Amino acid sequence: MTAILGGGISGMSAAYYCLENPRIGSVILLEASNRLGGWIKSTSSPTGVIFEEGPRTVRPSGPAGENTLKLVDSLNLNGKVIPINSSHPAANNRLIYANKKLHLLPNSITSLFKVNTPFERRLISVLWNEITASKVQKEDESIYSFVERRLGKDVADYLISPMICGICAGDAKKISVNFLLKPAFELEQKYGSIVKGMLLHKFKSPKSSQKTENANNESTLVHRAKKENWAVWGLQGGLQQLPIALENKLLSNNQVKINKNSVCEQITFKPGQVEMLINGKTEKYCKLISSLSAKYLAPLLEKQHPQLSRELLAIPSTTVAVVNLHYEGKVLPLEAFGFLVPPKENSPILGVIFDSCVFKNSNTVLTVMMGGAWFDKFFADNNTDEHFLSVAVNETKKILGIKDDPIEHNVSVLKDCIPQYVVGHVQRLKRIENYISAHKLPMALCGSSYHGVGINDVILSAKQAVSQIA
Repeated sequence: MTAILGGGISGMSAAYYCLENPRIGSVILLEASNRLGGWIKSTSSPTGVIFEEGPRTVRPSGPAGENTLKLVDSLNLNGKVIPINSSHPAANNRLIYANKKLHLLPNSITSLFKVNTPFERRLISVLWNEITASKVQKEDESIYSFVERRLGKDVADYLISPMICGICAGDAKKISVNFLLKPAFELEQKYGSIVKGMLLHKFKSPKSSQKTENANNESTLVHRAKKENWAVWGLQGGLQQLPIALENKLLSNNQVKINKNSVCEQITFKPGQVEMLINGKTEKYCKLISSLSAKYLAPLLEKQHPQLSRELLAIPSTTVAVVNLHYEGKVLPLEAFGFLVPPKENSPILGVIFDSCVFKNSNTVLTVMMGGAWFDKFFADNNTDEHFLSVAVNETKKILGIKDDPIEHNVSVLKDCIPQYVVGHVQRLKRIENYISAHKLPMALCGSSYHGVGINDVILSAKQAVSQIA
């Protein structure tokens, strides 16, 4: 029997893909808490409004995005999909809050030839800046450093830094460019310039001859997403409908057993088997797929594999406070996806999502994200729900000009919810993978600690982990 540790979206996906692989027999999914779904959690308020404590939308593009759509298709969730196409205000309008004002980010080719605040130059000049910047041969560096020297400090401060806050609640001055912006970094390292590299790569790349074949193999949702030009998509009833459907699928198959409230205390590898101490009792399995975050997997391996444990423990994570606010009527200055706050503004909030613009609602629903890489700085001395709510309400009133108080709210603190891919992450992953291979450990890793924090990333990592362990 193969054991899967962790019942978040990656662990559940791993169990699903195990069922599709004839080389894997029965599976047991072990979850420490009393619920499945991990950080995906949709809560219905007393008035019926959906509050998302975690992710709410998913991108459809690329192999990982298409893989998720195929999974959704196979779970018969097509009828619940809410597409947001590229012409929707939530797809077009993205804001940043800088210098005590909201600024609409450039969203068209023509806007690149204008001076858009808070920038003090035409963004088309960024191209010249990039082409003339000197190449620096490096194994890795921070995203901020890379962007500052190739595109300019203003782009690093007002575009990339808030973007990193939105992606992983992280500090762009610490996050690895060789991981999170790998294609751009590789173009510079190979061609000396991102722009030159893109142009040369485009002319050198042969035309794809598999487009027709791929189109014929597409799922219904993948085809729809391309045809209708989706920017993102969500689900009626909240994104938690995805883990709910996965759980139902798994429970309907007698090859899968799900054990909740099962706390793993130690992992020991022995010839031909994996021994795990679960709730004080030793259980034996032939293979292991761990979807636990690196921080929580590390101590389980420390006694037998201290070197591997240290590498895992060196992948940090950050805590985010999430406050959902429900206001009566329309109280926003414009329709948009929301706004992000550059770290240089020294604000306790990372950004605000305009949920009621993304998914139409007659009232106003917002999600305020706070802390992240700066959680201790702003909330170490006061981390009560009352304080989080007060900060969220006061900051949104100040920035968005909202005068009324919310009629409903929801406060949640997601401890260590987002891994931080700091400089050297790619090299660390190689060392972890090489260690597991060299010691012939019957274990595969998946989840957000390793190859990406997005829903698409962790689902694809689960699929790859199953292939690897099989």
